[in-house]
Amino acid sequence: MKILVASKNSKKLDELEKILSGILDDFKLVSLRDFPDIEEVEETGTTFLENALLKAKTYSAKTGLPTIADDSGLMVFALNFRPGVYSARYGGEGMSDADKCVKLLGEMKPFSKDDDRGARFVSAVAAAKPGGEVVFSIGTCDGIIITEQRGDNGFGFDPIFMPEGYDKTFAELDENIKNKISHRAKALDEIVKFLPDFMNKSE
Repeated sequence: MKILVASKNSKKLDELEKILSGILDDFKLVSLRDFPDIEEVEETGTTFLENALLKAKTYSAKTGLPTIADDSGLMVFALNFRPGVYSARYGGEGMSDADKCVKLLGEMKPFSKDDDRGARFVSAVAAAKPGGEVVFSIGTCDGIIITEQRGDNGFGFDPIFMPEGYDKTFAELDENIKNKISHRAKALDEIVKFLPDFMNKSE
């Protein structure tokens, strides 16, 4: 059986596949890159969960495949929890990840103390089947925004986010460590407890 991972982001797909490896070995993972004619879902939700559910349900209905969708982003406490659900669109369409980090670091200049630079990555993961049945989970990872970009791994705001208990950014950490402690890993850890049964269960 095929499962659609509702993303075209190659780095996110790679991360999801590595976290899910060994759990869904009986399934073949495909992505939105395998469905180039499907119109992209507009993320109109006001929360990560609303967007994850919207994407999972819509793409499952359009493809006829059980679908896993993730919506995630960074909430910076000093910035009134921005960029939040607009993380992917922060700075405008077409802005590179590196430039987004530069823009965010600029906004954080007035906050010099670590206590004022707290942030939280959030990931909502939803799984949907063509009949409309859904399951979902939410994972978070707290940390701080550092003052410069560090590291070449990961994507998005990873080079400026240092998780609690570590002295390296997400972009500096070994991927095996990140894939255990990240917001996305925590959300998937929760959902995979019942995901195989959910995928195999009749509508």
